[in-house]
Amino acid sequence: MMMDAAVLNKPLDIEVKKVSIPVPNADEALIKVYCIGVCGSDIHYYEHGKIGRYEVKEPLILGHELAGEVVEIGERVTNVAVGDRVAVEPGVACGRCGHCKSGRYNLCPDVVFMATPPVDGAWAEYVTIRSDFLFQLPDEMSYEEGALLEPLSVGIHAMMRGKATLADRLFVSGLGPIGLLAIQAAKMVGITEIYASDVVPFRRELAKEMGVETTIDPLNENVKDQIAELTGGKGVSLVVETSGNERAISDTVKIVNNGGRIVLVGLPTAGEIPFDVNQLIDGEIDVYGVFRYANTYPAAIQVLSRSQINIEKIITHRFALSNIKEAVEIARTEKDTSIKIMIYPNKEL
Repeated sequence: MMMDAAVLNKPLDIEVKKVSIPVPNADEALIKVYCIGVCGSDIHYYEHGKIGRYEVKEPLILGHELAGEVVEIGERVTNVAVGDRVAVEPGVACGRCGHCKSGRYNLCPDVVFMATPPVDGAWAEYVTIRSDFLFQLPDEMSYEEGALLEPLSVGIHAMMRGKATLADRLFVSGLGPIGLLAIQAAKMVGITEIYASDVVPFRRELAKEMGVETTIDPLNENVKDQIAELTGGKGVSLVVETSGNERAISDTVKIVNNGGRIVLVGLPTAGEIPFDVNQLIDGEIDVYGVFRYANTYPAAIQVLSRSQINIEKIITHRFALSNIKEAVEIARTEKDTSIKIMIYPNKEL
């Protein structure tokens, strides 16, 4: 049996091909993909063919933000059944190493993560995955929300790493999908005073619609001064940096209050960035790194299904899988007007 899949042959060369439908192992399920997002990492592989030590050496199927329907299960699968609507957590950890045993399975050295070379992703009609990485969607949750649980999980993990509380005043640097969803994650934990910055006016406006108190243009305004003015001199206790911009990362130390926390999410192109270490020490500032997420999907589903938070607002474009080339080119070249692009493998748009 064959299916359609979007295959990256080499940088800037992607096409829909016929490939074999995968067969689930005893502990896996076969998922009919309803929708799947385009992530910044997908675009980076499409454009450059590599991210750090991960290089596309053979044709690769991209995509890892997905939801769909269970259509077949392996003989040992008991947690899901055929017909279930599910979100897919795309990184399958070993479950046996020290990191997995301690609950930090995102750090598992043997994790198999969709669309990370040489592992194929899910820009396809069907995908298989170990069933304990499937999460049933309540009837009131859409497939789109299910697919967005993956980037939302990064925001939730950032809040957990940063020990966020409802007493925090938050500043988010960068308003791409992760920044916007980090804001929604902050609202989930009860933070009500949120400030944010981005160089793109469209993204700043969308952030206001999604609950940000005030946005700042870092190209034309001094972020530290603006935050001081906006908060009446109180400042912010938590900074989440999602842009990966080297200047923005370095400036987090200047922006956060003494005794505050910095969470670094965005990956910079440079491996080394100068920090004011004296300020870090004198101000007793905590700095946390974020790598993907762990143990976030159940909580995200619980909160989303019982709240008025609308994460689908970040979806700006929708494409059929057959139009994948147009979709990735828009994501690559039209960052001023696109946030999250959603792909639908089994329907025409």
